[in-house]
Amino acid sequence: MNDGIVTTILDKCRRCYSCVRECPAKAIRVINGQATVLTERCIVCGHCIKVCSQNAKQILSDVEKVINEILVTNNSIAIIAPSFAASFPGNYAKLPAALRKAGFSKVIETAFGADLISEYYLKEFQTEKEKTIISSACPAVVNYIEKYYKELVPNITKVVSPMIAVGRYLRETEGKDIKIVFIGPCIAKKDEYTDDMLNNEIDAVLTFNEIKKILLEKNILIDELEESNFDPPHALMGKAYPLAGGLLKSTNIPEDILEKKIIVVEGKKKVMEIIDEIANNNINAEFVDILFCEGCISGPAIDSNLNYYSRREKVIKYIEHKINSVDKQIWKSNLYNARNIDFSREFKSKNQKRPYPTEERIKEILAETNKFTPEDELNCGACGYNSCRENAVAIAKGLAENEMCLPYLIDKIDKAYKELSSAQEQLQSAEKLASIGQLVAGIAHEINNPLGTILLYSSMLKNDLAEKKFELQNIEDVKLIIDEATRCKNIVSDLLNFARQSKLKISPVNIYELLDDVVRSVKFNPRNKDIIINKEEEQKRCVIDGDQDQLKQVFLNLISNSCEAMIESNEKLLSLVIHENNDHVDIEIKDTGAGIPKENYGRIFTPFFTTKKIGMGTGLGLAISYGIIKMHKGDITFQSEAGKGTSFFVRLPKYLVIQNVNLN
Repeated sequence: MNDGIVTTILDKCRRCYSCVRECPAKAIRVINGQATVLTERCIVCGHCIKVCSQNAKQILSDVEKVINEILVTNNSIAIIAPSFAASFPGNYAKLPAALRKAGFSKVIETAFGADLISEYYLKEFQTEKEKTIISSACPAVVNYIEKYYKELVPNITKVVSPMIAVGRYLRETEGKDIKIVFIGPCIAKKDEYTDDMLNNEIDAVLTFNEIKKILLEKNILIDELEESNFDPPHALMGKAYPLAGGLLKSTNIPEDILEKKIIVVEGKKKVMEIIDEIANNNINAEFVDILFCEGCISGPAIDSNLNYYSRREKVIKYIEHKINSVDKQIWKSNLYNARNIDFSREFKSKNQKRPYPTEERIKEILAETNKFTPEDELNCGACGYNSCRENAVAIAKGLAENEMCLPYLIDKIDKAYKELSSAQEQLQSAEKLASIGQLVAGIAHEINNPLGTILLYSSMLKNDLAEKKFELQNIEDVKLIIDEATRCKNIVSDLLNFARQSKLKISPVNIYELLDDVVRSVKFNPRNKDIIINKEEEQKRCVIDGDQDQLKQVFLNLISNSCEAMIESNEKLLSLVIHENNDHVDIEIKDTGAGIPKENYGRIFTPFFTTKKIGMGTGLGLAISYGIIKMHKGDITFQSEAGKGTSFFVRLPKYLVIQNVNLN
């Protein structure tokens, strides 16, 4: 068997999963969104090719082999599938001449092979009564049974297909050295002719599209040629093989709509159903004629724009036109001369069924795609499988992946988008902090020196005025200068603190003890005497790695801000909630203050932004807190509603190894 008769052109595959949905053998494995054909599972039915809108499936070609190795021998025969009339609707009578001009010595109808094996079918139908016989003419059906219904392998009629039958006949009559090329609409024939259960009766298989490429390459214009007949031996009713029930017509096996002994089935869905029914002993018919396509006139390589009914009409018209021109005596003589040729063959199991996963494994996979209850299973079919459960089974068998589930993928993309947006916001904030930090560092140092001088001489002036007993107003004026200069010095100190290049001093920090210290400090302020502070007391030990002093500064800033936000609130309640797990600890600081207007959300951590009254704050507290938390590899966010309060959320990792981390 050739490897990779049907393969995927990866750069054309676009996650549509049409091939997964259409493949009866589930021989498509999706890897990183790319649909890969599993050769060992593929039955080469070609349905994935028919449904691929991106032309991302390709067929193993024998074109080069035919041109460079076979035609050059001048001893080759082309055998044409009887559905050629549907692929060459206006020129089928000229096709033999075109093929001879291309280099074939003879051009023969494969349909004669159907005539050759008719007696085999009739004999098996008349003698086999213990099991339902399944026709062996369609190689895709044979592959399907051998790989997925090994218990039905004995049911396959032990006779070769018409293609192999003609091959054996020509080897016997034309010589062993003759080169034989089959031309037809069936891709599975490319697999059949190299089957190790056969004896190299066929040298190459071309699709109708491939033979047209050869004619084009050789500059053969079929329209300009004269009509020509096929070479003998000529076929009789074997010409009907590409039509549903054509096998029965050629074998004289009686077919009647009310006859329960005979069933004719065509089309993927019906074929899968009937084979399953036979395997489950639900069918009592003696013979089932099966074609994976809707007749060979609907083969995946039929290469025709005509619809099903038009193709059928073309083939029937050809049969009617040629059937009466066949010399039946010569036809019978050819069949008689072939009486000693063995047209039988054996089939064997090539089992590709994978073990069915356990219920626990199926549920585990469903949970991975956020399906915890039957209601979560949308069964939308976007993954290419009929249900979420069927997709989970395929994943367990190694044939699919979670990302094939569209709702799951959308949720995943949505989550990734939110994370990206958050990362972008953090990056923008970090860039702002870095640029502002560099600016203020230089300014702060330049301002600090003159401020020191102002404070020194103002203090000296105040003392002089007091000693010389100047008016109280003069002393108060100088005191105001000192106070304002001191405030400026504090602002400069904050600026330096914000802009400094700092290293964390990592040590074990008990979050509960740290918050206790901060709460005590806040309560000591008389302005906060009316505020009720609730803090969890269930745990007394939650130790993380961090910088004790800097973390204390963060929570002092946050809690102080919350207290200030509640100055004018009727309800003054501050809540501290701590949640911890193995990796990190979450601290929520919730107040009942005025809240933050939505228009200020994007500026909360921006340096120098403040809504406090003049002289009440520098707007650096939250910016500094943000930087410290980021240095700890943590996160700080908030939720707020105007008039109802604000909650700040701080997440810190429990274990931290940091070297040379800058605040900015």
